[in-house]
Amino acid sequence: MASLEELAPGLAKSRLNHLQRLMRTWAPLADISFADLLLYVPAGLATGNPASYAIAGQIRPTTARSIHRNNLVGEVFTPEQRPLVDVAYREGRITDGGRIGHADQPRIRTLTVPVNCHGEVVAVMAREFDPDTQRNPGELEMSYFKLFRRLAAMIAEGEYPFPVDDIETEESPRVGDGLMLLDASGRVQLISPNAASALHRIGLHSDVEGRRLVEIGLEQRAIRAAFASRLPQTEEIQHGDRGTVVLRCLPLMGRGEVTGALVLMRDISELRRRDRLLMSKDATIAEIHHRVKNNLQTVSSLLRLQGRRAIAAEARDAIEESVRRIRAIAIVHEILSRDASSDVPFVEIVRSLVRMVEEGLTGPDRPVEFKVTGDAGELAAEVATPLAVVLNECLQNVMDHAYPEPPGGQVRIELDNDGDRVQVRVTDDGVGLPPGFDVDSADGLGIAIVRNLVSADLRGSITMSNGEGDQPRPGTVVEVAIPLLGAVPRQTSRPG
Repeated sequence: MASLEELAPGLAKSRLNHLQRLMRTWAPLADISFADLLLYVPAGLATGNPASYAIAGQIRPTTARSIHRNNLVGEVFTPEQRPLVDVAYREGRITDGGRIGHADQPRIRTLTVPVNCHGEVVAVMAREFDPDTQRNPGELEMSYFKLFRRLAAMIAEGEYPFPVDDIETEESPRVGDGLMLLDASGRVQLISPNAASALHRIGLHSDVEGRRLVEIGLEQRAIRAAFASRLPQTEEIQHGDRGTVVLRCLPLMGRGEVTGALVLMRDISELRRRDRLLMSKDATIAEIHHRVKNNLQTVSSLLRLQGRRAIAAEARDAIEESVRRIRAIAIVHEILSRDASSDVPFVEIVRSLVRMVEEGLTGPDRPVEFKVTGDAGELAAEVATPLAVVLNECLQNVMDHAYPEPPGGQVRIELDNDGDRVQVRVTDDGVGLPPGFDVDSADGLGIAIVRNLVSADLRGSITMSNGEGDQPRPGTVVEVAIPLLGAVPRQTSRPG
């Protein structure tokens, strides 16, 4: 699909921004007009007499049936095919009329609005609907359409869209959620049934027509700010435990003066109730991870006490290795306790593991330097936990076997995540693997733990080979590859 810049080449950046703001905020216009809105930009000649018009934007109403089933963005028409669009663009005035389609097309009625930016018509917004399928409008519908004509006049005068990015969110109210029309003094001229229901939800049952909202007990901070600044304002209003309403106020302008305001309202009480439940659930999950981490630290402390009482050096070493494995698991739960997300940034775990090894196994007599590069992204806890244990075993193995005699060396940990799999590569510049070493048949406890976690739990692969250094220190390269289904890859690399 062609972009706005491609459909309107040569249009100044300020004009492009104006049209983009219009398309970001024209959903209420489509709803109150009960019709499709199309944005036509001049194509070919970027002068007052263009050779053709291209459709750069399209939006369908939520309050009526769309007349266009297909996406028309990118379609190009001549002035003869869209005469009302051509008149609105060349003459800069709102034009209302009809167009008879082909035999297999519905009859389309069109209202075209010149889009004025800094005194220059840069595009045309067209309201298109099929008059044969629309029911006779009632009083509310007629009021909505009059409101649309006021906003259309603002577009033609260059007063809409507003010169700020008033971007709608998922919680932003639409016309169908509730609408109020205020006059220049802030009194309610019109209120839709859904808007009245939203006020009732927060305990305001008074008749509001002809009154200011403050008179019925509703604060008007957003409305006052919109009138004063002449810019849209959004406010969330909560009346105790009764409910929550989000209010969006759009000032209506005429000849540079505020003539009233369009207020959209949405009852978001249920959304906020769910948010509170989710926050409570997240807090509970974080507390569970915190307690698991504390319990693992308690177990680790008990094992350390037991290790100090052990007489045999082999027993002390075995207990100390178990303590480091438990601490590796505790690191994952510590990070999970800070964030309610079920995913953890694995690079944080790696850095914590490196610090643990540096504090416990390196020193002046064993000057081993660790460097972390790349990023494995955010991993699910069920992947991060066993992978942390695997990396801990790899680092422990380096410290136990790579540097039997001084001086020390350098260990490089490289992380990568391409969205399909995570790769962890540990490279040292030590003495290398013993002759005939095979990772699949090695019977050491650490290797057995790594092999079991990688193949059984993570369904990945592991390779161990000598590096490319010179004898007697060729180094060792350990590569672990884990397939992923839901990891979030990151593009940045941060050196350790």
